[in-house]
Amino acid sequence: MEDIFKYSHSPAHFAVARRDYAALKRIISTLPSLAKAGEVNTEAESLAAEERADAVSAVIDRRDVPGRETPLHLAVKLRDPVSAEILMAAGADWSLQNENGWSALQEAVCTREEQIALIIARHYQPLAWAKWCRRLPRIVASAARIRDFYMEIAFHFESSVIPFIGRIAPSDTYRIWKRGSNLRADMTLAGFDGFRIQRSDQTFLFLGEGYSSEDGNISLPPGSLIVLAHKEKEVTNALEGAGAQPTEAEVAHEVALMSQTNMYRPGIDVTQAELVPHLNWRRQERTEMVGNWKAKVYDMFHVMVSVKSRRVPGAMTDEELFAADDEERVANGADNDEFDDVLTAEERKQLDTALRMGNADGLGEDEESGVVEYQENGSGGSYENGEANGSSKEKKSWFGWKNKGSKNNNDDPEDSKILKKFSKLAPEGGNQKSCAVMFKKK
Repeated sequence: MEDIFKYSHSPAHFAVARRDYAALKRIISTLPSLAKAGEVNTEAESLAAEERADAVSAVIDRRDVPGRETPLHLAVKLRDPVSAEILMAAGADWSLQNENGWSALQEAVCTREEQIALIIARHYQPLAWAKWCRRLPRIVASAARIRDFYMEIAFHFESSVIPFIGRIAPSDTYRIWKRGSNLRADMTLAGFDGFRIQRSDQTFLFLGEGYSSEDGNISLPPGSLIVLAHKEKEVTNALEGAGAQPTEAEVAHEVALMSQTNMYRPGIDVTQAELVPHLNWRRQERTEMVGNWKAKVYDMFHVMVSVKSRRVPGAMTDEELFAADDEERVANGADNDEFDDVLTAEERKQLDTALRMGNADGLGEDEESGVVEYQENGSGGSYENGEANGSSKEKKSWFGWKNKGSKNNNDDPEDSKILKKFSKLAPEGGNQKSCAVMFKKK
């Protein structure tokens, strides 16, 4: 390896770079041992265990090297499964990211280092469970010191650029109760299946004090996490079996699943974010009552959301994944069914028309990266896609997997009607707004 002395200030990196396994084991042998699951029961023991874990991490998880790579990242880069095994057995944090935003496991999958990926996957579940167990007493004690409360967290999305985003985008109201060291959270947003929202009326119960039934038939230890699915009338212990060592078949299956699709890393940049007071129609700052408090309402501008993807050799492309997903939905008669309960018939018709438009609205995506920006300045809306020479390319629509072959055609009268309708969304006042969406590929 070129210039291994750039790692000389980090003993663990230097040993991995030289493939000096004896030196690496000797470095690890001088470190304090990590607490195992069940060994930590009090807050004081938890604090002491965390101090020992920090001392270990300071040596085997260092990132003050070129590329901000941990020794485990370096082992993946050098295709060295022996060093990877030594580091993972010592408790290396596989989830830490390098300067490009990828973990050691993601790097192993993307470089087709299956043996190293299997090593990391075999160790990370027991390590995560041991970390949770040593932190649990401190979490329970801290929660007990906080006064009891009830709170609601509501979130929704609005956009003057993308129609219906307020209804289609994920939105929910979280209701949270806290009593002692116990916590209850009610929600309906269960997750995502690809780009589709999954809904489920469910409750999460964190039992910091544990639970025992009156007849003694049911006993749950402190720190149990229970999930109640109200519609299905199901109760699940989310942490049941979490400390079990996975079998080789389970590990191999998990790595195989990760190798079937590309890697994605969402990100949000708020370094240029700006909070501006929200004004009402009388140009006065808007206020709302939050519980017993009168609160001001602010708009946040210049927030950049990005999704970075990385190709996994042999995996399905994005187009193949979306096309297969669409074919399955159409075969099951579920195409766009997820919008039936949020869109009216007229809005559904407009959405279908917009999806058929392809690139008529000017929203596009470059082969490597694309930025879509829209500004309202009182004189009408304008779209900018970075093509100064006026040349047109075949682009994807908002939901790019819908119509792969559609092309821009400004002569379509139906398209002109839609564009005119969207152009009227711009306000006539001088209140300037901007929205930007960026997608990057590497």
